[in-house]
Amino acid sequence: MRAVACLMVLAHHLALRMNFYKIPPGLDLTFMLARFGNHGVSVFFVLSGFLLSRPFWLALDKAQPLPSLKIYTMRRAARILPGFWFALTVGFVLSFTVYGFPLDGELIGRYIAGFFLMSQWHWRTFFPVQGDGPLWSIPFETTCYVLLPIGFLLPFYAKPRSRSPLVSRLFWIGFIAASLLGHWLVVTYLPTDSVGRGWEYGFEGGAKEWMPRYNPIGFFAIFAIGALAAGIQTIIPARRSAIYDVIGALAIVMGAWQLPQSIGGAAEGYAWLGIPYQFPLLPLGVAIALTTLPQSLLLAKLLDNPIIRYVATVSFGVYIWQDIVLTLMTTLFPWSFGIGSNDVLGGWITSSLVAIVIIFTIGTASYFLLERPVIRWARTREQTARTAPTSEKKAVQGKPLGGR
Repeated sequence: MRAVACLMVLAHHLALRMNFYKIPPGLDLTFMLARFGNHGVSVFFVLSGFLLSRPFWLALDKAQPLPSLKIYTMRRAARILPGFWFALTVGFVLSFTVYGFPLDGELIGRYIAGFFLMSQWHWRTFFPVQGDGPLWSIPFETTCYVLLPIGFLLPFYAKPRSRSPLVSRLFWIGFIAASLLGHWLVVTYLPTDSVGRGWEYGFEGGAKEWMPRYNPIGFFAIFAIGALAAGIQTIIPARRSAIYDVIGALAIVMGAWQLPQSIGGAAEGYAWLGIPYQFPLLPLGVAIALTTLPQSLLLAKLLDNPIIRYVATVSFGVYIWQDIVLTLMTTLFPWSFGIGSNDVLGGWITSSLVAIVIIFTIGTASYFLLERPVIRWARTREQTARTAPTSEKKAVQGKPLGGR
């Protein structure tokens, strides 16, 4: 799922570089579907909710204490911040050097808001830097990281009889409903004005058009569906069966079918309550697939292969660097992607292949040289945090009576 989401978003940004007026008639549908690869952002959010909530569900069902929020925070920071901060800073420097934007208070303010993961709350800061649009989603996802353990507080501290698997899952459905209500309130009572709204006004105009339908509360509803899927996956029988292949395949078809449903409408695929990316059917398709595929027979072997594993491993670097590479190519080499050429499609294909090689090279370097070392360092710190309380406890227990 991580690899699919990564490739969907990359296909989306490559398709944006194609002159749609010069697409051969037989490829119209192909490029339209690639254009809706932005829906892969929804896949990322569902997957994150699924993976990050599993330790909470497992501890809750075993009547164990709430997992360490210190370790939870440390893991999230180690996984996200180094790569994000580096790409953010490079994008910031490129904004006023290569792209020619003035180094004024507004540009600096956007960068600072992004650096502290607070850019998601206003259209002025929505896109922290120029030339790296995908970075908007990282602060959005960080908000979900904060809300996730908050949603588990009540189930963990409820009376033991209220911590049954059914009750806790029903509570989480209620938490999703509360987030949907919050999204509705934001959309209804915090609209943006029409002055300077629209992509023709640049990133800020685009952000003004996206908001308030793009807001962290609404995206948490997407994230929380993934968390609910994890809660279901942890209680179903732990055995492989062909029935999971059938359900998983149907879920994949259900999710994929949502892309053509966006054709003819907004590029963002606004659906129920104005939440983008065909909510809730696309997130539900992804959630069902995540719940069933781990215990499938054929699909598990087919989909879990070295190529998919590689793409998934470097996906974060690919995600945060792709727009920098593509924007630099079109800025430094205006003829790239077939612009101004008689063979637009051929030029687009050539430039896309070059871009893919560069993007995956940078993404691979980002993972092995920056992301993985920090993750490993954080894990050593995590082990220290785990052993310190145990060592102190043993030391106290070993002291003689009256010892100081």
